[in-house]
Amino acid sequence: MSTSHDTLLAAQQLAQLRAGFTQLAQQQLAPAALGQQARAASELLQALPPRYGDVLLNLLDRLEAGALFTEESCSFSQKDLLDNLQIWADKAQVQLEKPH
Repeated sequence: MSTSHDTLLAAQQLAQLRAGFTQLAQQQLAPAALGQQARAASELLQALPPRYGDVLLNLLDRLEAGALFTEESCSFSQKDLLDNLQIWADKAQVQLEKPH
């Protein structure tokens, strides 16, 4: 059972990730740094259903791998991955706001 403190920490970590997504889009943050930040967001990942962590880490792995290529190679679009991360964050926000 989560406490309001855990929920607050999870919400703070989600807000930090959202800021990281924006920084990445503005090329102020490296994909690897964002991945490290997301993997350290343990309260957030614990507060969400397990599939959320799986999806987030999959997107971040793809983002990090894609950073090895040019901005828009035929198999990689950083913009598409960032869009998917924003969708993930929106859905995670809904999950956090649900009563437990």
